[in-house]
Amino acid sequence: MRGLMMDAPLMISGILRHAALNHGGREIVTRLPESGEIHRYGYRDAWKRSQQAAHALTKLGVAPGERVGTIAWNTHRHFELYYAVSGIESVIHTINPRLKPEQIAWIINHAEDKIVFFDTTFAPIVDGIAQHCPGVEKWVLMAGAEHKPEMKTEILTYEELIADEPEEFDWPVFDEHAAACLCYTSGTTGDPKGVLYSHRSTVLHAMSSIAPDVIGGGSEASILAVVPMFHVSAWGLPYGAPMAGAKLVMPGAQLDGASLYELIDGEDVTYMVGVPTVWLGVLDYLRKNEKRLDKVEKILSGGSALPEALLRAYEEGYGVTMQQGWGMTEMSPIGTIGTLKPNHDGLPQDEKVKIKLKQGLGVYGVELRVVSEDGKILPRDGKSSGHLQVRGPWIASQYFKRDSDDQFTDDGWFDTGDIAHLDDDGYMTITDRAKDVIKTGGEWISSIDLENAAMGHPDVAQAAAIGLPHPKWQERPLLVVVPKEGCSPTEQQIQDYIAEKCAKWWVPDAVEFVEELPLGATGKVLKTDLRERFKDYKLGEDKPKKARPEASAAPETDNGGEKRKKFLGIF
Repeated sequence: MRGLMMDAPLMISGILRHAALNHGGREIVTRLPESGEIHRYGYRDAWKRSQQAAHALTKLGVAPGERVGTIAWNTHRHFELYYAVSGIESVIHTINPRLKPEQIAWIINHAEDKIVFFDTTFAPIVDGIAQHCPGVEKWVLMAGAEHKPEMKTEILTYEELIADEPEEFDWPVFDEHAAACLCYTSGTTGDPKGVLYSHRSTVLHAMSSIAPDVIGGGSEASILAVVPMFHVSAWGLPYGAPMAGAKLVMPGAQLDGASLYELIDGEDVTYMVGVPTVWLGVLDYLRKNEKRLDKVEKILSGGSALPEALLRAYEEGYGVTMQQGWGMTEMSPIGTIGTLKPNHDGLPQDEKVKIKLKQGLGVYGVELRVVSEDGKILPRDGKSSGHLQVRGPWIASQYFKRDSDDQFTDDGWFDTGDIAHLDDDGYMTITDRAKDVIKTGGEWISSIDLENAAMGHPDVAQAAAIGLPHPKWQERPLLVVVPKEGCSPTEQQIQDYIAEKCAKWWVPDAVEFVEELPLGATGKVLKTDLRERFKDYKLGEDKPKKARPEASAAPETDNGGEKRKKFLGIF
């Protein structure tokens, strides 16, 4: 017997319609990339302009299923395109500008983007790749004509494109399983892989994300979305915030501590979402300028492991609850959230911190399991580590334009590539990426735990641990450290500190100090680069032969800068 409920398809356009009708005056605030000025309007205005954009896209000949690319920051225009493109049954393809230019060109061609929208700061990227993207029919600058830069590429401007279009659009209703968004992985090991989200998966993910213990926030919330819209849909915030009626604050291109604090303070931000490196920058600004976070209630940090020192700094120094989230591009991305339960209220602070540093509890809709090398499902005992696998309605079933991949199991699970364990209380802890775990003498050392221990040292800004060959133990850890500004810790000091925090056999055999760590397009440390740089480093001798290669540059945040222009010379 079937239930007697209506069968209404889940449409992304319905989210913004809901916000316009029920939270029309709630603001979207943007720091404009082209000028640095603050732009503000309500969800009702965004709804009208999204309909204008939908008309413009239709006139440009964008058909259902065709891809429309964006190379853009978190802005109101990018927000409008999220709804306009998917609303006409086309696919918005958000492109990470921090990828190498040749990778950007590759994924534009692989996705077969028909039109690409871009912010002013990314004009040099477009000029460098346009000739290598023959399938792109139009390049559209996301600004007005007054901000049109000199370019060799023929372009349109967004404001001129939508200016004369009607503010009402007859949105089509179609199969909720239709593709809506396309996002590529960061491509740290081979070509980037496309993940194709549907209307159904996107709406369900947004509904789950606004639960109080996940991202949460209602119409009273003011959310600062620092996590980029160009990667994994800003963790679903452009959908979850209007669904909940929350104020949405978007920082544009200025992600430094001072600029973010100006928005935090000026827009009464209550909740902030971003990666640990962002919160380190804000923390540095707060300390140097003796600022407070009087309105901020919660910070969600994800993308890489949350350092204990960072969590304690915000919670104990500023009274802000800090949560760790975990997920992947293939998961839309939210999978777990590190939140406490009521029965934890009476625990000592140190015990609470230990729980919060776990990756957390699975959100509703995501199933987790851990399996051994031979595929046996391991118990939830808090110690049996194995390969972490997931499944659920917003998790990829395969990659775009790829027939098969080993990561998708025969029984319908996705292998994340992480080594993890689950406990009987539901908490998941990642001990390492399968490719990053350090195997020494038949035992495993978690590079994540080793890095977190090192970053607790008062003189350490960042740390990365890699395994290097050892004549006796198979592998031993090398720790690569970025000291804090003005600090000069010694190798012995770091080793002694770690010995107090970890098992003695975890202590790295050597410590190397560098000015910066190589970072990938999503801000994660590129362990592959570190292994290559230190491939001739010898452990297991009386005096390690310390090949000291030049530290490779971290990716530019100012993509119009000179280093980025030099990158474009590859074409």
